[in-house]
Amino acid sequence: MPTSDSDAPEREQTDESLRLEREKSDRALAAKLDAVEADADLVVRRARETADAVLFEARAKADDKLADESGFSPHDTVTEEREIEDGALRHERAAADESLRRERLEKARALTRLLPTERDKTDRFLLIERDRSDDALANRDDFLGIVSHDLRDLLGGVVMSAELLAQSAGRGEGAPATVVETERIQRYAARMNRLIGDLLDIASIDAGKLAMTAVPGDAASLVTEAAETFQASAAAKGVVLSTDVDPALYAEFDHDRMLQVLSNLISNAIKFTAGGGHISIRGQHEADGVRIAISDTGPGIADEMLESVFERFWRVGKYDRRGLGLGLYISKCIVEAHGGSIWAESTLGEGSRFFLTFPVKAVPVTAAPS
Repeated sequence: MPTSDSDAPEREQTDESLRLEREKSDRALAAKLDAVEADADLVVRRARETADAVLFEARAKADDKLADESGFSPHDTVTEEREIEDGALRHERAAADESLRRERLEKARALTRLLPTERDKTDRFLLIERDRSDDALANRDDFLGIVSHDLRDLLGGVVMSAELLAQSAGRGEGAPATVVETERIQRYAARMNRLIGDLLDIASIDAGKLAMTAVPGDAASLVTEAAETFQASAAAKGVVLSTDVDPALYAEFDHDRMLQVLSNLISNAIKFTAGGGHISIRGQHEADGVRIAISDTGPGIADEMLESVFERFWRVGKYDRRGLGLGLYISKCIVEAHGGSIWAESTLGEGSRFFLTFPVKAVPVTAAPS
């Protein structure tokens, strides 16, 4: 992903630092290799000196013994034989030196071949990490831009409605105008509260402090409550919202948090389902818990994108400004904090199905990024 011009100097500085570190590490490696070879040469030289000393001492003792036994110096009689032995020894040492030289050369060649391979692996890893950091920075910038834009629009709506309220009061207009503007301010305030709530949830998740308070409850009532909350908005868009829930879906869960999850899923379904479409919510027992499925007749999601829908900042398209891309990520963290799981299935052109399950007995977990 391309970076902004403001990032270029920092990127160049990072690349230069990396280059200098590589040169430094290469010099250090070369110095260590030279030191290792010097140490090895020193060990060989000292071993040979010790062997020569032992050999000379043994020869001297043998000469002295032979002189005592024969009564004459053996120097002339053994010189030729020792020259032959010394020649063989020199030949063996030369062969050993050549073998050592070849072994070092092969190791140096192997290292020369290995370093570019390892360097290439490192470069590929760095490129992957750089792309990830670029994506994270781009997502952060997009996120901050959307938040700023949405909060500014909502705040502008609150200010405008307040001004209209003041004008209607000054003109002596009755209650209807006041009610309309008051309800509008309440809607703006509710949306701002949801935006701020999502930001606080993200901060809590990152800190590992989004704790759940699970108590026994009826998930069937939870589903009904969530559906009733969105009936009006679905009807206003011409979308049918229906439920099919098993009675008495008793389990342990945090009511407000699970209602937040269902609200995210249902609002997304309404958002992406065109008028005349249908959204169904199915709640049922499972062997060891509760399973809830929300299906819609929207455009669907491509297979390659299904694994990404629960990632932070994920949105349908790069320029899609409908939401911050946090709802599904927060929902995933909440469900997993209950010891449950959440996933999506979809067919392009036919719609999407979001599933969530959680156990009858809540698992005491604190929500954190998985």
